[in-house]
Amino acid sequence: MAHLSKNPADKERFICIYPAFINSKKTLAEGRRIPTEKAVENPTCAEIRDVLTAAGMNVYVENKMYPREWNRDVQFRGRVRVQLKQDDGTLYNDKFPSRKDVMFYVAETIPKLKSRTQKGGGGDTSSQQGEGGKKGKKKKK
Repeated sequence: MAHLSKNPADKERFICIYPAFINSKKTLAEGRRIPTEKAVENPTCAEIRDVLTAAGMNVYVENKMYPREWNRDVQFRGRVRVQLKQDDGTLYNDKFPSRKDVMFYVAETIPKLKSRTQKGGGGDTSSQQGEGGKKGKKKKK
């Protein structure tokens, strides 16, 4: 069995955020973890990463699938790991004491992203589909 570190600053101790957790198009059974009215439509890993990086959080993206995701497309791939605590167990960023706080913040901020606001809010998702696979790390299997 793999040894799990007790150090909260180690990468394997970072919390995981899958796009499905904050996707307003998902049901609770499909993995949404926050209320629909607070969730965002089809968020991507890249958007979650950008929002949290801009907030000064320590994040990295992994090329993992959410287990409940039936669609294997590239845009649904990926999860974001976020550091909540430092070596000594204190919070990394006081704005985010818990996983829920991170999810609410991300869901609130993604609609304000330039990539979202420039589109004019129409139901056209074709222009955002490719964004998930742009990062160099994504190609590893």
